[in-house]
Amino acid sequence: MDVETQPLAYKKERKLTRKRRKRYICLCLIAFILGLGLLCLILGLTVFKPKRPTTTVDSITLSDVDFSVNLLPLRVSINLTLDTGVTVRNPNRVSFKYSNSTCYLRFKGNDVGEVPLPAGSIGARDTRGLNLTLSLMADRLLSNSEFYSDVVSGTLPLQTYLRISGKVRILFSFHVVTYSNCDLIIDLGSQRIVNQSCHYRSKL
Repeated sequence: MDVETQPLAYKKERKLTRKRRKRYICLCLIAFILGLGLLCLILGLTVFKPKRPTTTVDSITLSDVDFSVNLLPLRVSINLTLDTGVTVRNPNRVSFKYSNSTCYLRFKGNDVGEVPLPAGSIGARDTRGLNLTLSLMADRLLSNSEFYSDVVSGTLPLQTYLRISGKVRILFSFHVVTYSNCDLIIDLGSQRIVNQSCHYRSKL
């Protein structure tokens, strides 16, 4: 190779080397991004996999009970309040944010009492206790014809129902809902709860 062609070949070699270096850097960058994305996906499906919050009814007690009945003419007066203790557990590694909810008191499918539950959030792997006071709306109950047959039997079947809806954000936002309902039988003579059965479920 003569003196004139040597610098030209050297420049071509350097240019080719730079192209290879850039290609190598690009491939390394792509591999890093893909590896990071794969790591996030694995963590999202294992360690940070969204879990369903759970609601548990810890206690239901009767308070401020006032019940009386006259047979001739038939006249019923009733007022009662249920103090309900509820625990909501968030098993996720991020906070659970829930929207405004309502806890209902029901008589054979009809709402006869309610209490609002303001929106809030529960921290990662944390639990929150809620004290809810459900007051019976007597006018709704007394207008139900089935109520009077229960009065004659001496028992009053009621149900509490709570639905809490919210979101858990782990890479993406996941909508979660937790439910709790308790079937109660109140003995009107002794004015106490004689039977209680609670059921829970949640969905993601």
